[in-house]
Amino acid sequence: MTTLLQQDFLTAPHVNGDLPGPRSADLLAHQEQWESSARSYPRHLPIALADGAGSYVRDVDGNVFIDFLAGAGVLSLGHSHPDIVRVVDRQLHSLTHGLDFPTPAKDAFTQAQLSMLAPELRERMKLHFCGPTGADAVEAAVKLCKIATGRSDIIAFQGAYHGSTHATMALSGLLAQKGPVRNVMPGVHFFPYGSRDRCPAGPTPDNGAMTCADYFEQALRDSHGGIGLPAAVLIELVQGEGGVVPASTDFVRRVRDVTRSLGIPLIVDEVQTGCGRTGTWFAFEQYDIEPDVIVASKALSGIGLPVAIIMYDAALDTWAPGAHIGTFRGNQLAFTAGVETVRVIQRDAVLGNVRRRGDQIVTRLAGLMTNPWVHDVRGLGLMWGIELADPRDGRPATAIASAVQAYALRHGLIVELGGRGDAVIRLLPPLNVTAEVVDTACAIIVEAITACLLGGVD
Repeated sequence: MTTLLQQDFLTAPHVNGDLPGPRSADLLAHQEQWESSARSYPRHLPIALADGAGSYVRDVDGNVFIDFLAGAGVLSLGHSHPDIVRVVDRQLHSLTHGLDFPTPAKDAFTQAQLSMLAPELRERMKLHFCGPTGADAVEAAVKLCKIATGRSDIIAFQGAYHGSTHATMALSGLLAQKGPVRNVMPGVHFFPYGSRDRCPAGPTPDNGAMTCADYFEQALRDSHGGIGLPAAVLIELVQGEGGVVPASTDFVRRVRDVTRSLGIPLIVDEVQTGCGRTGTWFAFEQYDIEPDVIVASKALSGIGLPVAIIMYDAALDTWAPGAHIGTFRGNQLAFTAGVETVRVIQRDAVLGNVRRRGDQIVTRLAGLMTNPWVHDVRGLGLMWGIELADPRDGRPATAIASAVQAYALRHGLIVELGGRGDAVIRLLPPLNVTAEVVDTACAIIVEAITACLLGGVD
């Protein structure tokens, strides 16, 4: 089978026959036999992957799909970007693993990441290299703040997702995941998340509306509020797994003002929003704030090679040698790929493409809002969600969303579901996706939603 990189004529998805095809079905059966029951994506997207290039992926039966999952956002420049493949191949022949020893590749990666920060922020930041996942970086950020402040509790927000390790489950809002696990990390307080359409948190004493920001500030400043000063406040500026929910600008700025005035470190989880996903290198730039700790992972290498870091104010750098370690924190291939990713993003003006393609998605999907079952179409840059809900009672339209996902797959488009009730259709295309691919994908989405709501699923 020739690879997609050799098929320059490939310009459209195509699916032949039923899914899964016979070869995919065979591999899925092997997976069910030998892998753990915790596997998730193939349960809803029943295909076995063979190869990919750019915004396309092909399964072992020869079906070709537009990939708007992109490795859950790690493939910021798509599958097998030739420039990144070239530098990784070169690095593969020299050094692949270096623990936390300094190396030219690691130093170049450090400088590349710092170069993407504003000068005044860059000057006071230090980096810590974590284990290979975003969850490990969140754990590192929390440990850092606990040690630096001498305090223990953490404030997180309803709807948040920060990972599936023991501690990050405790910091996430998803009850189904952490419910079966007893005795998760204590000391986590959940506050209402101030999104663009869900800010009111309750009545004020004079019967006015209290916003989430009001509630947050009042609780922390109230001498009888029951919550002492926490070690940190942890926030996503766009909740990804929570349903692609951008925070409101006022809410974020108020949280930053309160945490700064009370001496509480603010951790911004940019695992999914970072590295250009929202149209700026980090989402916090669009809110005009400066975090104390930045968590980054997924798209740092641009090609799916694992790497995770935290960048933090040097004033917090109080931990001892070995306070947070990880064998794979010296991934030289990921460092080399990450440097090239920054170079390509700057050379090809990729952030501008993110903003233009985001505007294109807004335009192409705007008509969906006339359907009463489409509660919202929202996002930033190239991180979008279409929320489906029953117009009679507002309940998540889980079954319809699942049908839309299946319809889209049969017509050559991979999308994921998220949010409450898995009723949000999520779009995470590569950041260098073309206008033509976006147009094709949006057409499939519109057709899928229309067909499923009319009961015309084929």
